[in-house]
Amino acid sequence: MNTAEQYLKAIYLVQQVENGPAATGRLADSLDVSPASANEMIGKLEDRGLADHEKYKGVTLTDEGIERARDSLQTYCIIERFLVEVLGVEDFRTEASQLESVIDETVAERLDTIIDREPQCPDCFAPDEDVCALLDPDGGAAD
Repeated sequence: MNTAEQYLKAIYLVQQVENGPAATGRLADSLDVSPASANEMIGKLEDRGLADHEKYKGVTLTDEGIERARDSLQTYCIIERFLVEVLGVEDFRTEASQLESVIDETVAERLDTIIDREPQCPDCFAPDEDVCALLDPDGGAAD
């Protein structure tokens, strides 16, 4: 199940890659949902003032949406890095995706103290690779 926070994060990352509005189809693909489901959640995000959707152009985040997306992305990076650096989890992307909707801000802050998050987070996230750039592709911490 994809939460509003996961949609915000996905829209933000697609906007980074595309350097413009996130196409609904691309968003649906990145979240592994139907375009109809993506449109439904985009409508909810619009109602909350977090996104703007223009038919045939795509969806963009409002300033508040960007802030929430960056917070969500930072939490995701913290989870990823904790799974790799502390627990040595090989399939950390799948685990992080499953955990991100159930980890609250307090737990994320506590995990953050263990991993010693870098100050550039969440700008350290590489949207094309869908992984924190501070992690090496073999699943370890980058030097």
